[in-house]
Amino acid sequence: MIAIDWSVFGLGAIAGAAVGAAFFGGLALGMRLALRSAKPAPILLLSSVLRIAVLLGIGWLIAQRSPTALVGFALSFVAARFVAIAVARLPAGTDVSRCN
Repeated sequence: MIAIDWSVFGLGAIAGAAVGAAFFGGLALGMRLALRSAKPAPILLLSSVLRIAVLLGIGWLIAQRSPTALVGFALSFVAARFVAIAVARLPAGTDVSRCN
């Protein structure tokens, strides 16, 4: 039987949730700024480079801890993606719409 260190898994999951929130919050901010700009390409490029660099950097640090932490990180990041999609699909009159 495979022994799973749940505390390491939880550490990865917490990091994945934080990085996921930052990643998709940065995506929302980058899109908002790009839509208001006359030249959106540089804003979108900078936003994507920063978000990807942070995601990969912290993911690499978590992977150095253990594969179990990396699994928690990845699962939590994917869960954050589903939450971000659900929030983005809310009707305009909802209280959370101030984030969009």
